[in-house]
Amino acid sequence: MTLAQQKAAARTAAFARREAAFAAAPPGASGVLSEVLAGHRGVPLAGYMPIRSEIDPLPAMAEASAYGPVGVPVNQGPAQPLLFSLWEPDMPLRDGPFGARLPAVDAWVVPQILIVPLVAFDRRGGRLGYGGGFYDRTLEGLRARGPVLAVGFAFAAQEAEALPLEPVDQPLDMIVTETGVITF
Repeated sequence: MTLAQQKAAARTAAFARREAAFAAAPPGASGVLSEVLAGHRGVPLAGYMPIRSEIDPLPAMAEASAYGPVGVPVNQGPAQPLLFSLWEPDMPLRDGPFGARLPAVDAWVVPQILIVPLVAFDRRGGRLGYGGGFYDRTLEGLRARGPVLAVGFAFAAQEAEALPLEPVDQPLDMIVTETGVITF
């Protein structure tokens, strides 16, 4: 089985686990993420607008926005890194690619903390995303500019024993789930 086939199989299994976790999730799934972000008040961060069955970081992002800038990813096109537009709760939004909502007017921010959505993660900081490489390119570029804390946010059920990874796959610094924090 090729690496691409291994990744596709891992994604299929992880999507099923994530769907089940999403359906069973109690309210307050972002509470642990809020606790982690409270230790970094005022530091520019970027989260994401949840789509499909992704765990919802918006309550934690809203809380963080009271202390400093919070951005959301804006896709610039295939093979491009993401840019981050300033986001605030209840601001006007527009439709973006992949079903995500985006700020109606872009005001760019460079995050030092990046909350990363994912399909699967492992205990070594590995992350499996949707396969476009957007977060890998983005993390590589941000890390070239200075320190960045890459926080994977997922349901605990999205954990995998081991993931098929490539050298271009950027590692996470920690994983936050609805039940706790895993650091590397």
